[in-house]
Amino acid sequence: MKTTFGTSNIGAYVDIIKEHSNRRQLIEIGKLLNDYVTHKNSKETLVWLENKIQQLSDTLSPENKLQLITLVDFLTLNIAQRELILSPWLPKQGLAMLYAKRGVGKTHVALNIAYAVASGGSFLGWKANKPCSVLYLDGEMPAATMQERLASIVISHEREAQAPFTILTPDIQNRGMPDLSTLEGQQAIEPFLKDVEFIVVDNISTLCRTGKENEAEGWLLVQAWALRMRSEGRSVLFVHHAAKNGNARGTSKREDVLDTVIVLKHPNDYDPSEGASFEIHFEKARSFCGESAQPLLVKLVTKDNQQLWELKTLEKSTFEKVVELAQEGLSQQEMAFELGISKSRISRHLKRARAEGAISHDAK
Repeated sequence: MKTTFGTSNIGAYVDIIKEHSNRRQLIEIGKLLNDYVTHKNSKETLVWLENKIQQLSDTLSPENKLQLITLVDFLTLNIAQRELILSPWLPKQGLAMLYAKRGVGKTHVALNIAYAVASGGSFLGWKANKPCSVLYLDGEMPAATMQERLASIVISHEREAQAPFTILTPDIQNRGMPDLSTLEGQQAIEPFLKDVEFIVVDNISTLCRTGKENEAEGWLLVQAWALRMRSEGRSVLFVHHAAKNGNARGTSKREDVLDTVIVLKHPNDYDPSEGASFEIHFEKARSFCGESAQPLLVKLVTKDNQQLWELKTLEKSTFEKVVELAQEGLSQQEMAFELGISKSRISRHLKRARAEGAISHDAK
């Protein structure tokens, strides 16, 4: 139906013109930002983009100006507590990262986390409050391996997935996997996001390919996407590789907006024959602490295609190792070197072991 504009509806006409103008500016900004990340244009271009985005934001939301509030008024606000998708570390609208060196067990852990969320179950003592829908973005796993791992997880858990668990994996695609560090890649997965509550990006290297990994600017588009997912009510877990020094590879800017950062690492005395055996450390733990954030030592045992995860606190594991080495006659200095911990920690464990009668009082 054709619309005729006159003095009676001039306001609506002006609004339509503004909307079309804003859309054109958004498209222009998106193209320039994508071009900047890809080709590394001048810093002046980035400054111009930041100013343009701010101007457009003010135009689109003139009512969303800065709001000042007094302490008294703020403390009386009725603010709902953040729900937890997976207690204690993954809140609703939470952003998290799990990283480790190659071959430690990142995808094993990420898949089990995703299934626990979809089933409303638990994993490694982390409990889902209710089933939530999951989208798992897999960037590199062969389809046969992914199928085998998921089948093992399903038969090993007590609960079936009560909420949708959907997977985007490379071997079943005709045109490869999307690049989430581009607008085109983000738009490609948009049709799959309806009703999704939890997204796993496994991993950053294969699914965020544009730009240099160690430069903060290369993360801008991905961070903006993650923040948009959060604003739309979703939680996101990024899976990432560790560098040779054990830290997360690339720019540390990734961690700025994250609620939780988890690192997996092999114990100092790890033997490859042990398979998936690793420590879990919380490097960033927003809104939880104490016992909930203490390091863990876990080991995956597979029997008849079923997974059994052996779990203990790292402190308990270290205590047991100190007792064993003391019984073998090692000195405190030798124990500290063997376990990679301080002599003061060795001394504390020995004191406890003597008090509990685990070793004799004349042990070194």
